[in-house]
Amino acid sequence: MPHISSQQHGVLVLDKPQGPTSSSCVQKIKRQLSQPKIGHAGTLDPLATGVLVILLGQGTKLAPYLSGGWKTYQGTMELGKETDTYDIQGTLTGSGPFDHLSPDLVEQEVLAWQQLHEQTVPPYSAAKHQGRAMYDLARAGKQVPIKTKPVSIDQVKVLHVDLPRVGFRLRCSAGTYVRSLAHSLGMRLGCGAVLTSLIREECQPFTLDQAHSLDQVLAHPEHLPERVIALEDCLPQWPRLYLSHVQAEKIRNGNWVAADQVLDWKPSRPGQQALLLGPSGQALALAEARMHASGLHWAILRGLWADR
Repeated sequence: MPHISSQQHGVLVLDKPQGPTSSSCVQKIKRQLSQPKIGHAGTLDPLATGVLVILLGQGTKLAPYLSGGWKTYQGTMELGKETDTYDIQGTLTGSGPFDHLSPDLVEQEVLAWQQLHEQTVPPYSAAKHQGRAMYDLARAGKQVPIKTKPVSIDQVKVLHVDLPRVGFRLRCSAGTYVRSLAHSLGMRLGCGAVLTSLIREECQPFTLDQAHSLDQVLAHPEHLPERVIALEDCLPQWPRLYLSHVQAEKIRNGNWVAADQVLDWKPSRPGQQALLLGPSGQALALAEARMHASGLHWAILRGLWADR
């Protein structure tokens, strides 16, 4: 029987398969690989595949700092259909002709996503209304409120237009519903549109070439430790500061450390953040520069050290 790993600490970049929910992927890893402390950052719909960031052990504390990054998707949609979920897996609610549309017009409307600053939240989504998920209301046949949310579409590229199918790639802000983009496109064109496939290629800072398939992860528990990205490597955009033994002990005890006593980098203003490392390079804490009577100090945002 393959060796079952002990609790890991860090990030596992999963290539989520089509079909299961993000939560069900997490539960399989939790049960089959004996990882009791586990979570994920950035949910993917059952239809979608690609980068799903699995947080393990102390890595669960990184969720607020990994969920807000840019996402890159490659997808396809089909014109002429509408469904209640805005994707091909939903129940058909309408259809419309698309034969009169030119590929140039369709491409122009797809590129217009870059001008969007808000979008409608799909009725079948995990967004909450009065403490209840909207998909629960929709499945119960109850009135689902119309909600909108701010979005930012940084880049859009049309990969192909072979009506009624359209392929695209986009880079967007966290929390963007790509199936809502397809639905709104269909409304503007007057024919309807549904998302038919979606691959998340990047969940900043992690990319698809770092990802492992769920089947492989579950089939070979003994390889889990080598597949997990260490805590100290999970936030590459953060300054990394090495502490002395004395400073590390102060942080473990919940004390602040004077910024001018840490040699690697000095913050210029309150609010700047850094990853504090112990003398041997192990992740110790996420910290923020704050004013103290004697000047700027590093204060703990989240402690990352393992229990002794």
